[in-house]
Amino acid sequence: MLKPQDVVLLLKLLAHPEHLKWSQAHMAMHLCVSVSEINAGIKRLISAGLLQIAHPILVNLAGIEKRMQSKQQIDRLYQPVLAACKEFIISGVKYMFPAQLGEMTVGVKTSYAAPVMKGYTTLGNDPVPVWPYAEGNQRGMSLAPLYPSVPKSIDQFPDTQFYELLCLVDVLRQGNCREYVKAVELLKERIKA
Repeated sequence: MLKPQDVVLLLKLLAHPEHLKWSQAHMAMHLCVSVSEINAGIKRLISAGLLQIAHPILVNLAGIEKRMQSKQQIDRLYQPVLAACKEFIISGVKYMFPAQLGEMTVGVKTSYAAPVMKGYTTLGNDPVPVWPYAEGNQRGMSLAPLYPSVPKSIDQFPDTQFYELLCLVDVLRQGNCREYVKAVELLKERIKA
């Protein structure tokens, strides 16, 4: 069974095709989670059919094979199964990890209030959805991120592509936003199968 942190990991991998060069320790640091969570998440994503083991030659990284010291290191090369990822993210995440707005708080803009949705949404005087985060710069209604470390990760290791994917997924997780159709369209553009 997938966990919310697995979806966060998958979004990070989808945001960066060069992830094959990253160690699990590098991913753990950038996602503000433990290496064991990354390792377990990769195993769950492979088991769910969202990641697959990729031979270096098949992913145009022929030079990387020379640096690999063992079959175990080569087996750590994995890549997203794009068609499955797109289907899961667009159709499944909202049911597995639904989101609801909570109380007023300080945090980081998300969902339809995020920059990725600028121009596709009209923000009135209503409070916007934010991930609760003490160092955030926006006041709004709390919307719990997929995983608690997400706002810290975005703050400490800014990553526009990853942030955009997380925010688009939050539009889907909220379920009742009129921006839903645009979020699906933007996700499909970013997850090319």
